[in-house]
Amino acid sequence: MNLPMADHRLLRLKEVLTRTGISRATVYRLIARGEFPRPTHVTPHASRWVDREIDAWIDDRVIDRDMA
Repeated sequence: MNLPMADHRLLRLKEVLTRTGISRATVYRLIARGEFPRPTHVTPHASRWVDREIDAWIDDRVIDRDMA
């Protein structure tokens, strides 16, 4: 069992959109394709994204760009 690290921060969708520069529709389209981090459900009506997963997704885009 993996234990979560204490320094993770949970992000609201608005912050995810700001960090990535992509639209809400694109976020959910990429999630459906398995190409974007899935949110964590913190309550039955609230979802959040783990900041490190979003940062890693952004880093992967930069790596892909640099390798092209």
